[in-house]
Amino acid sequence: MIPMTPDALTPPTTRPTRAELLAQIEAARQERGLTLTDLGAQLGADRVWLGAALHGQHPMPAPMAASLLGLLGLPESGAPVLTAFVSRGSFEALPPTDPTVYRLYEVLQVYGPTLKTLIHEEFGDGIMSAINFRLELGREAHPDGDRVTIKMAGKFLPYHWATPETN
Repeated sequence: MIPMTPDALTPPTTRPTRAELLAQIEAARQERGLTLTDLGAQLGADRVWLGAALHGQHPMPAPMAASLLGLLGLPESGAPVLTAFVSRGSFEALPPTDPTVYRLYEVLQVYGPTLKTLIHEEFGDGIMSAINFRLELGREAHPDGDRVTIKMAGKFLPYHWATPETN
C-alpha cells in the first residue's frame, strides 16, 4: 500500500493550454492599452520577437514570462506554458486567410524564387537562417501613402555536401 502524503491529497493545478493563455494575454494587453512596443520596452525584449512569442512561435525565458504575467495581472502558474518548447511555423490553414498575412505569403510566392537566386549568386549554395535572425518593421513616408518597411537579416548558412573526397 502506498502511504498518503498531504501532497497526494492536493488536487493538481490546471494550466491553460498555450492557445488559452495567449488569448488571455492578448485580452489583458488590449484591456490595458499596451502595444507590443510598450511591452517590449518594459520587458527588455525586441517588439518583433515578443510579438512572435505572443503568437506562440517562441518560448520565453522564465524571468520574462514571470514579468509579463505580472505586468498583465495574470497568474504566475502560466509561466511554464510560456517557457515550454513550441511548434514553430504553424498556420491553421494554407494559404493563410488573414489579408495582411496573405499579402506577405503572396510576396514570398512572387519574389521567393528570385530572392533564392540572388542569395545563391551573392553568397553561394546555402540558405538564410531563420534561427540566427533579426526582423525589423518600420514606416517610410511616401507622397502616395506611407510604406511598410520590413528588414530581414539572417545569417548565411552554406550547404555542405558530402563528396567522395570528404567521406
